[in-house]
Amino acid sequence: MKTVALIHTVKRVANTFEEALRAGVDETIRVYNLLDDYLANHPNEVGEFTINNRNRLFQDLKTQEMTGADLIVTTCSTLTPVVDMLRPLIKVPIIAIDDAMASKGVTYGRRILIMATAESTVEPTREKLKKEAAAAGVEIDLDQIVCREAFHAMKELKMNVHDNILREEAGKIRNYDCVILAQASMAHLQKDIEEISKIVTLSSPSLCIRQINEYFKAEGV
Repeated sequence: MKTVALIHTVKRVANTFEEALRAGVDETIRVYNLLDDYLANHPNEVGEFTINNRNRLFQDLKTQEMTGADLIVTTCSTLTPVVDMLRPLIKVPIIAIDDAMASKGVTYGRRILIMATAESTVEPTREKLKKEAAAAGVEIDLDQIVCREAFHAMKELKMNVHDNILREEAGKIRNYDCVILAQASMAHLQKDIEEISKIVTLSSPSLCIRQINEYFKAEGV
């Protein structure tokens, strides 16, 4: 039986990702969860992912490595740039939540809008998209919307408020080829935002789970 070790920073994602993962992977898997909400909250409070946060993420990765997992998955876009730095120090393969979303996002056209509720996810998402665009040999123009009020509502467990803010913002979106939802906590609104904006909208969890399934299939060959 394959084992997946998950690292979360948002409780809502921690509560839903495992179930979606089990449903989306073709084989029976063992799952271990680690929730470290400090790594989402602190970067938003201080405006950067500090060296202490990097060390903390490294310890989280080592902790999940020690489960004997076949694969580690980080479910927060804020972590992705540091995950890329730390991959060589971890024996277990790591998939970041937005790996697949970023590679797909640059295929729809030049004009891409990043939609976020947490400031800390914007720059990592921008850098990830730029990296994927360079690898694909395409040029992209990036804009962003940060709905901070929605983030605060989510932290207060007021998800109706969170969702309504994002739906209202979606109604203002015009003239983009693709909308990227920068956080897994926004994924449940993907269809709503796409229908409201009339623009292709991508979220990370389903694409990440597809990537995990493909990884295990390839490993089984």
